[in-house]
Amino acid sequence: MSRTVLLLSAAALLALGALALGLPKPPPVLDTTHTVATPDEEAATEVLPWVASSGWGPLTLEGKLSGAWVQSGPSEAFAVLEVKAREPKEQRRVPANVALVIDRSGSMRGQKMDDAKQAAREFISQVRPEDRVTLVHYGTDVTVFPATLATEYERERMYAFVEGIEDGGSTNISGALEAAAEQLKGATEFFKVSRIILLSDGQPTAGLQREEELFALARTLRGQGIAVSGLGVGADFNENLMQGIADQGGGFSGFLRSEQLAEVFTRELEQATRTVARAVEVRLTLPPAVHSVEVMGVTAVREGNEVRVPLYDMAGGQSARLVVKLSLETEASDDPLELLVATVHYINVETDRPAEAQVALTAKSTEKPKVVRAHLDKDVRVHAHRALGTQQMRAAAEEMKRGNRQSALSLMGSARRFFGASASALSGDIEDLDRTRDAYEHAQSASEQRDHARSLQIKSIKNFGQENAY
Repeated sequence: MSRTVLLLSAAALLALGALALGLPKPPPVLDTTHTVATPDEEAATEVLPWVASSGWGPLTLEGKLSGAWVQSGPSEAFAVLEVKAREPKEQRRVPANVALVIDRSGSMRGQKMDDAKQAAREFISQVRPEDRVTLVHYGTDVTVFPATLATEYERERMYAFVEGIEDGGSTNISGALEAAAEQLKGATEFFKVSRIILLSDGQPTAGLQREEELFALARTLRGQGIAVSGLGVGADFNENLMQGIADQGGGFSGFLRSEQLAEVFTRELEQATRTVARAVEVRLTLPPAVHSVEVMGVTAVREGNEVRVPLYDMAGGQSARLVVKLSLETEASDDPLELLVATVHYINVETDRPAEAQVALTAKSTEKPKVVRAHLDKDVRVHAHRALGTQQMRAAAEEMKRGNRQSALSLMGSARRFFGASASALSGDIEDLDRTRDAYEHAQSASEQRDHARSLQIKSIKNFGQENAY
């Protein structure tokens, strides 16, 4: 006998007992057909069509629900949304208004400082004469190379500025970001793309020091038309801070390895100068049938019946996927019920004007569990299982950083069980997780453990459908 039948039978018996005793009816049982796979159920085979936005802007939006029907009463469902940036008809490089911000605090002494300076030289070698460039280095105080077009003469001056950097002092990240922004603000109306690239080990000791304050600063700069990327230097850099700054600033995050400096800056500058949409944000409008919502793996803020999800600036060919878990309360209906309206808002870089794309997702509601189960979407179910497992992976990465080996291994085991619910589709994820678990179990040093934690964290970001991590 299936779990669903057992639950419904139990609910019916409780209701009859309550009526016989004159007691209030028990609350209805939450239906989890869309979100929980039972051992005895047959695999979903249906593939529902994507609901696509209309229009010809640089961003498109598609979405669909985890099934064509939901169970009446309280239930759960998933939605998957895909934001995609069209490749422009003509590949044209957009001149950038960009600032490189370099941490020179005492914690950067040695190899980290050498790597940061080499990264700055690589950056200078890749900018072009049409780019407007600012350099900033900081410890307790902040030193600025004023914004200028990157002509050959000015690039030579920039190289000399970088050679003169000496480590020392506290880590005033906020002061450096504010100084860089002041340099960029004077030209944001003339340049379609403005960006700050922060190089740091992410250990603030002066100015704003709490993560929440630095995230708020990144959000403010993004609202002023300046994206912020965070690139970590040194094996012990604060990944959560640098990633959070990038997430809130609409930029990219990554780890600067000595042997990959050229590759990282090539990708960062290509992304910036090929941007087709900036200030990208998905807004989810929730109808009365939706009681709560969880956007899995990304930052989301709810205000009344609207949930806002900031995304990164997008170049042609880039995309972002959101997996959304919905808690519902519906009445049986053969007419489609609107369960989610999603709108992506952004600035079209070519026209420098606001634009949007929208989809509305609907499903019917029934009292018949078999109808619900017969119309589940197999692809959305795979996305859901990957997202649920990835939540456990991300938690495992945090436990690795804390040195909690057994807890990390247990969480990786939980992740594997979620992936196993769609084992054929997620076989690659399972194999990758098994390799990471085996390597972590045999890691001999704290440095090796940090590397595995970082690898798992980057894998988590990509599994959640985000393309803003190197």
